[in-house]
Amino acid sequence: MSKSLFEDWYQKHQEEILNDFFAFLRFPSISTNKKYAQGIRKTVDWLSAYMKKIGLTVDIWETSHFPVIFGSYLKADSNRPTLLIYHHYDVQPVDPIDLWDNDPFDPILKNNCVYARGASDNKGQCFYSLTALKAYLELSKQIDINIKIIIEGEEESNSKGLKEILNTKTKELKADYLVIVDSGIPSLASPAITLGMRGIATIEVTCKNSFVDLHSGSHGGIALNPNRVLAKLLANMWDSSGRVAIPHFYDEVQPALKSWTSFLDMTFDQNRYTKEFGVHAFAHEEGYSFLESNWLRPTVEITGMWGGYIEAGFKTVIPSVAHAKISCRLVPKQDPQKVVQSIVEYFKKQAPPGINISCKTEEGYGAFCCFPDSVIAKTVVLAYQEIFKNPCKYIACGGSVPIIPDLTTASSAETIIMGVSLSTNNIHAPNEHFSLECFKLGFLVMTNIFTRLSEQGDKEKDFWSKEKQSKGVSLDRT
Repeated sequence: MSKSLFEDWYQKHQEEILNDFFAFLRFPSISTNKKYAQGIRKTVDWLSAYMKKIGLTVDIWETSHFPVIFGSYLKADSNRPTLLIYHHYDVQPVDPIDLWDNDPFDPILKNNCVYARGASDNKGQCFYSLTALKAYLELSKQIDINIKIIIEGEEESNSKGLKEILNTKTKELKADYLVIVDSGIPSLASPAITLGMRGIATIEVTCKNSFVDLHSGSHGGIALNPNRVLAKLLANMWDSSGRVAIPHFYDEVQPALKSWTSFLDMTFDQNRYTKEFGVHAFAHEEGYSFLESNWLRPTVEITGMWGGYIEAGFKTVIPSVAHAKISCRLVPKQDPQKVVQSIVEYFKKQAPPGINISCKTEEGYGAFCCFPDSVIAKTVVLAYQEIFKNPCKYIACGGSVPIIPDLTTASSAETIIMGVSLSTNNIHAPNEHFSLECFKLGFLVMTNIFTRLSEQGDKEKDFWSKEKQSKGVSLDRT
């Protein structure tokens, strides 16, 4: 089916699409805080009803955490391709709320962009996929592809619920191709598929030295301040070259395969980055470029730290306890559990005598990479190029979608990571937004993928033969 056919459909249904998108965004589906459990349940009810309405068979998979929604359309022959699409309906917390220009769960349209928590990550990308499915099912005279879609509710909190049930759902999840629609592109002029994401491990460190907060005048010079201890321990996690100084952190790190990295577009415009984000101080690892440091090297970041009085004005106390949250991004071969163990040991061994250190950890997830010579990668590349009218690049991502390795194994599918969000969408930050232009482009890319897989022929093979020849490399998966 032609692009123009879907464009006409989109234009005809534009108002309805926006109204439904706004309804989806209004649910406060924050998975990292249990007080939003009711918002999660309402999201599940609304989303499953919508998926049934567009023609999917829908099952709710309950977990010990939050539910997983599984939809399917399996009317093609069993020998035809099966595509599995992954999304998540949960969103990040909205703090700091005072920096938002609108209520994060009362979406607004401004300058052709939708502003709301989840507008881009991942409700926006999820909803253009569902909209594309709706259009494809309505317009297709013959559907020669089986389609499955899984939408979980804990991607922002390490996918605990989905992971625990994967081994019991391999039959339902089995697919030829798995598309993770939770990534982005460098710009509207540069479509790209994502060939890899780093893994993740998180730690919350607590540093304690007294039963209660102490008067800073009466006890200053006597009691060692936990804030001071923790600040020093945190600062010493890196050496002057930007390398992580924690013993054994790099034990399992291996150089990335040249046959893989040769495909990656490593272009980084530092001036543009500064203009877009206001960053003037940089911290890449010495000996590596900015994107190598972000895509191919492991990192440790302090994502939160607090202790004592932090409201307006002053309360002169030495706090009883100081806290820090640490996020580690990992590369292939790194074991999250071993990395966490090395960091916990660092804090406990380096703390001064008498200081009590405790650490709260969650299950970590490994890194993932895929190769551009798979059928699904070639298909997505061609879809991007037809819709964007520009060559498709290959990139990696410093972020994480924790469930990808396990979902790939459970589905036995070729996997690719894609999306149309932009780095300027304020994902995880105040005033998150997603342009209607990106939404429509995502819609058209997805309908193009459905059409290509349904009409799978020699065009993709011809394209890839030329593309692979021009690169002049072989892909070694070892």
